[in-house]
Amino acid sequence: MTIHKEGRTLLFILLLVLFGVNWAVGYFFPEARLAQNIMIGVSIAFYLLILQFFRIPVFQINKNEKHVLAPADGKVVVIEETEEPEYLKSKRKQISIFMSPINVHVNRMPVSGTISYSQYHPGKYLVAWHPKSSTENERTSIAVKMNTGTEILFRQIAGALARRIKWYVKEGQSIQQGDEFGFIKFGSRVDIFLPLSANVTVKVGDVTKGGKTVIAEL
Repeated sequence: MTIHKEGRTLLFILLLVLFGVNWAVGYFFPEARLAQNIMIGVSIAFYLLILQFFRIPVFQINKNEKHVLAPADGKVVVIEETEEPEYLKSKRKQISIFMSPINVHVNRMPVSGTISYSQYHPGKYLVAWHPKSSTENERTSIAVKMNTGTEILFRQIAGALARRIKWYVKEGQSIQQGDEFGFIKFGSRVDIFLPLSANVTVKVGDVTKGGKTVIAEL
């Protein structure tokens, strides 16, 4: 397991701040041993909590062109047929995965192919499960065209806590299934829009692992 680049500066600054706070408590209240111990315990717990936000598990990606892998760790909250109006402009099967603050926040490619569309949209910060979050919140929409010609679109959506979306792909770029394409700080949601012919292999409430869980078969 490694630490994601998005968190390294934050974690270093946080370490200095917590060290400074604990030093100040010990310096100004030398007799308050209980308060010092409580502050040390709270600081360690808080630092470990932030640290786990930025962890990157190391594992083998099992690539399969017929499989659609989960783009994120989290829980399946939506499976439905819907209209994708932004780019695909057609009816699709939508699978939405909610990422809680304790999930791994790396976003991974569900399939291999070439990025055919990439667009950032500024917006609101409604809670991720709000019905309008997918159209009104800050978000990025990314489509990938597979070698078969099938196009899949996925969308990173910011939530009430997640106010920093990062994406590392651009139109025309070739990318492999399971590769990292983005990061959402402190959780949120990822929507993925599949062809109507796709066979969904998860159900609402299922827990997913990004780059591991097969959520559909093409």
